Amino acid sequence: MRNPYELFAGLRYTRAKRRNHFISFISAASMVGIAIGVTALITVLSVMNGFERELRTRILGMASHATISAYRGQLADWPDVAKSVRGNPEIEAVAPYIEGEGMLRVGQDLSGTLLRGILPEEEKTVSDIGKHIKAGSLESLKAGEYNIVIGVELAQTLGVEPGSKIDLMIPTASITPAGVLPRFRRFTVSGVFRVGMYEFDRGLVLIHLADAQALYRMGEGVTGVRLKLHDMFKAPAVSRQLASTLDGTYYVNDWTRSHANFFRAVATEKIVMFIILSLIVGVAAFNIVSTLVMVVQDKQADIAILRTLGARPRAIMAIFMVQGSIIGVIGTLLGVIGGVALALNVESLVPLLEAATGQQFLSPDVYYISDLPSELKSSDVIRIATLSLALGLLSTLYPAWRASRVQPAEALRYE
Repeated sequence: MRNPYELFAGLRYTRAKRRNHFISFISAASMVGIAIGVTALITVLSVMNGFERELRTRILGMASHATISAYRGQLADWPDVAKSVRGNPEIEAVAPYIEGEGMLRVGQDLSGTLLRGILPEEEKTVSDIGKHIKAGSLESLKAGEYNIVIGVELAQTLGVEPGSKIDLMIPTASITPAGVLPRFRRFTVSGVFRVGMYEFDRGLVLIHLADAQALYRMGEGVTGVRLKLHDMFKAPAVSRQLASTLDGTYYVNDWTRSHANFFRAVATEKIVMFIILSLIVGVAAFNIVSTLVMVVQDKQADIAILRTLGARPRAIMAIFMVQGSIIGVIGTLLGVIGGVALALNVESLVPLLEAATGQQFLSPDVYYISDLPSELKSSDVIRIATLSLALGLLSTLYPAWRASRVQPAEALRYE
């Protein structure tokens, strides 16, 4: 517009002290409501991002970014497979593994478990297990010594510690003169780890690859090889590439499929929380409707004068859209500032609140993640700010349209 008087008029109406203080109160309440809603949205989504990051880090610190296994049976040519995939620039490390189910026994106590045979030095390159050893060491797993490293929850359940003896039975039968018996071997507990995920701390044990090969009678074969990528988010693309380039029939899997349901549930929860908390912004934004309807009623004479001076209906509509949009912009700006500040400092603010109230929000006895992690993403901030501004703009349409429909003769009849 060459002469944007609609903008100046809208700004003047916003700055002017209204005769009806109730209208001013509703305008202020709308701004505060939008600011609180935007702050809550940014903070909650940042905390959920932090929890997702922590869970992903802990899960993928023990699981693998991708695996290559034989389509059927064991992978006998795993050294050739490992050598061929190491040439891929996206792959950081490769390690063989054997995986199976077993039963641990200590006296009369029994517990099912997932057994994983590893090479300790190579396993450290594809997982973070070495960082989570709380007692003993991973290097104690040596071929032929039949040592075992178990999770802290499993150790507490069975009442064992480093140096304790433990019997491992696997669901493979051995034919003896006494009949068919399950195959078992006595191991020595040489290490205890704590990952912070009940799935691993309670249900995973580690032994040396050679001991697992002897126990399962696999010779030189393994279940497969585990891959660590430079960028784990490229796992699906790298998996498809490896499946098309490897010579032979192999099964290539990645973390997005093996843990798909878990991460899909987290993503769904984030969407639901975003929708629910968006209602706070929606309610505050639509308070602008009430404010502008009362403003239009209060400014009937001013609208009539502008119309008699030649203002078009669309100009009147623009004036009140500017006035309502400013409320939304100020509320959104305050909310973004508050949300970003709170999301960046929530990890330090929570301990202060716990100290002030004497209550621990996430007790380590109950929750594995006992602090409140936060990860602020610019994409979330942009999305929330855009939503708030859009709702604020939409809430101005009806009152502005009502203002544009005011007839000068009717409005000035009783003036």
